[in-house]
Amino acid sequence: MMRAKPLIASLLGGFLLGACAGLPSFPGMSGPTSGTAADYTPVTGELPPPQARLYADCIAQAAGNRAYLRTQDDDSTLLLFTCTGAAARAFYEGLDARSAAIGSEFVSGDRTFRSTEVIRRNLFGVDYCSTDGRGDYQCVVTLNTGSFLRD
Repeated sequence: MMRAKPLIASLLGGFLLGACAGLPSFPGMSGPTSGTAADYTPVTGELPPPQARLYADCIAQAAGNRAYLRTQDDDSTLLLFTCTGAAARAFYEGLDARSAAIGSEFVSGDRTFRSTEVIRRNLFGVDYCSTDGRGDYQCVVTLNTGSFLRD
């Protein structure tokens, strides 16, 4: 009987997955490409590289300090998480090689910035860190929330 439980669970899981695959589309819901059915399969991931810890630490510190704001343009709504201190310094230093490789370090005013991507027009939607060179470090990590946070 002990072996039957995993078998029953496996069969039941397969049945439920098969039943869900045949669910109809709901009005107002669109698929990933016009004219095709939506795929509701959960997105899977893999273990991230070590620098993901820089993001996690910055977001955790900012959330703990309630240091986040909302911003939006015509197409996107973002949450801006701003971390400071040790988390920001680690992120800034972690961006050193990448910024040098892609040319994303720049000076504005009395601050030196390093961003995760090259700045095309402005900093909207780009993760970046800065320092004044005297120990004040700040980083801004953006989270795209879609229309959920629109007015």
